[in-house]
Amino acid sequence: MGDLMALALPATLAFLLAGTIKGTVGIGLPTASVGILSQIVSPHEAIALVCLPMVVANAWQVWRMGDVMGAARRYALFGAVLVTVLWFTTSLTATVSERVLVGGIGGVVAVFSLLNLFFVPVAIAARHDRAAQVGFGVLAGGLGGLTGIWAAPLVAYLLGRGVDKDEFVRATGLLIFLGALPLAAGFWWEGLLTPPLAGLSAAMVLPTLAGFALGEALRARLPAERFRKVVLLVFLAMGLNLIRRALF
Repeated sequence: MGDLMALALPATLAFLLAGTIKGTVGIGLPTASVGILSQIVSPHEAIALVCLPMVVANAWQVWRMGDVMGAARRYALFGAVLVTVLWFTTSLTATVSERVLVGGIGGVVAVFSLLNLFFVPVAIAARHDRAAQVGFGVLAGGLGGLTGIWAAPLVAYLLGRGVDKDEFVRATGLLIFLGALPLAAGFWWEGLLTPPLAGLSAAMVLPTLAGFALGEALRARLPAERFRKVVLLVFLAMGLNLIRRALF
């Protein structure tokens, strides 16, 4: 309990920052929070702590964007594959060593940053959409179950489909929300989301939503592209540091 009390302040700051990033650019809550917290606690604890803020923040994001049922129809296949694969791969997390998990999280964060900084998406034609939803859904579910982060394949799919800004925010909110449900359930089932961690995770909903509101305000005032690049460079540095920790 004492360790959790000591973790409360850095976790609050991490989720405030992560919520701000999400409110500004629509993504980045698990990437930022897990990436930051994995620097100071075990990756299992970092992923467990993000479960409840991820559920609530993304539900709120989808609700504010509207057209929930339309988005659910458009991405039903992606969501079904994501949830199924993520549920089965979450059970593997408890058996993965901390060093491998730290390296995996670092790799996902670094690749996510590099893709968004330099990747020019290949267009996905409408006739290939169902196959793309299955393929990217499997990749997102596998990464999400092991690391708690599945934004990279999701972003690659949406950029390939050429969706507009509002649809991007709506779709990411929906699919991250759907994936967060089996992630939280799986971590609870495997004993990784313990009652004390669940309590702290629930408490982190408030700084997450406060950051989200701040991010929405910043979105209207700051050049979004400049902010996005700074955030991605910070993510890249965090990811490389996690890889270093796993190797040395």
